[in-house]
Formats: sequence, structure tokens, C-alpha cells
Amino acid sequence: MRNKLSILLTLTFLLSLHVFASVDTVTTFSPSMQKEIKAVVITPADYSASKKYPVVYLLHGYSGNYSNWISKVPQLESYADQYDMIIVNPDGNFGSWYWDSPEVEDSKYETYVGKELVEFIDKEYSTVRSREGRAITGLSMGGHGALYLAFRHQETFGTAGSLSGGVDIGPFPENWEMKKYLGTKTENPERWEQYSVMYQSHRLIPNKLKLIISCGTEDFFYDVNVKLHEKLAYNNIPHTFMTGPGGHTWEYWAEAVQYQLLFFNDYFKR
Repeated sequence: MRNKLSILLTLTFLLSLHVFASVDTVTTFSPSMQKEIKAVVITPADYSASKKYPVVYLLHGYSGNYSNWISKVPQLESYADQYDMIIVNPDGNFGSWYWDSPEVEDSKYETYVGKELVEFIDKEYSTVRSREGRAITGLSMGGHGALYLAFRHQETFGTAGSLSGGVDIGPFPENWEMKKYLGTKTENPERWEQYSVMYQSHRLIPNKLKLIISCGTEDFFYDVNVKLHEKLAYNNIPHTFMTGPGGHTWEYWAEAVQYQLLFFNDYFKR
């Protein structure tokens, strides 16, 4: 009994010496939408105002919210510590697809995530305030959103990724409320191209935006991810394309995000 108590006290003492990453829920304000929006911000254990930290913006998928990533993948705390980075999980509403919608006046999530939230984080936290210190990625709808924002805001983000992203919305005209935000595809075919990652790739300059794209072979978005990979390769846009067994699941995203954060860390440390 005495030995067990000694071990327990030793473990308690050792745990007390370890400082863990800080996970906070912050309330931001969007001037473009005139509303408050929450976000999770993970800061590393050694966070100090005297030091500048790179930031990874990690977006949720359709029907999700700002709390999804940290609740489903709590290991993000240890990754923030390991790579000495800030991880931000914004709220992209239930199904905004991170567009400034031409149909829904108060849905301007491109402006919010791509500009307003970045300005908030840079003001409130000690960050590397340049594209060289910012990455953006996300899952599913958020994978589309991350590449869409990065392609259109290369002055803001230096590196970007996608996890099982809906990178070409064209094959899915009746899914996930997209027509609510874009109008129907039959009535707005040009708009459906303009708001799709697949047709934003012409904005890319070789080697300017460091890219990583991940998708499981059993995912219903696998084919469109392969097509994006092939289009980028044809246009001589360097990128990393990672695939392997896996579906549209948290099990896949929890594993794949590790490689993307390592990829971003390598970019930040160059």
C-alpha cells in the first residue's frame, strides 16, 4: 500500500511540473456580418508575448462548428506544444462553404476567415504577422474552404492543405445546402465554377503557395481530389498529394492532420 501511495504521489508531482497547452474559446466580431462568432484558440505551453508564433487555421466541415476539432482530436493540444504553434478553429456556420455568398446577404465567411479573423488573432496574440507564418487547412467543406481561401488570399497564407476536401462542387449540385448559398447550378453554371476550388487553380504561381492535399481512397470525394492533383501537376504547380486507405471519417482526419501539421511546421522553420 505504501509503495502504491508513493508511486501515486510521484506521478502527481511529475504531472504538476508539466505545463499543458492552453485551449480557449474566444468570441470574435465580424464587421461584414455584424455578429459575434466563436473560435477555439490553442496556444502552446510556452506561449509568451515576447515570442512570435506561426498560426494554423483549421476549419470544420459541413454541419460542424468551432468545437469539432478539439473535441474529436484532443491531441491537437500536444501538436501545438510539439511544433510551438497556435492552432485556431474558426466557426464557419452550419454550411457556409466559407464563401461570401451571392445569395445569402449575411453569409460572408470568406471575408470573416480570410481577413477579419486573421486580423483579430494577430491583434490579440503574439503571432508571425505575415504569410510566412500562416497556414490554413480543414476537413470536407473546410478542406474546400481552406484551399478556396488560400488560392484567393495568397498575400495572407503561405501554405495550405485540405483533408478529404470537396474540392470540386460541380458533381454535387443537390448536396449540403450549396444551392442555398450559390443558387441552383442549372441557373448559375458560371457561378458554380467561380466558387469551386477546381476552377480557382489558375490563380496559382509555381512555388508561391506550399500545398498538401490528403484524401482516403474510400472517400466519396476521392475522385475530385485525384482530378485536382492531376490538374495541379499538369499546370506545374508543386504540391504534396497524400492518399491511402480511409473514408470520410474522424479516424482518417485525426491521423492525416498529423502529417499536415508536420508539413506546415517544416514550412515555418525553413
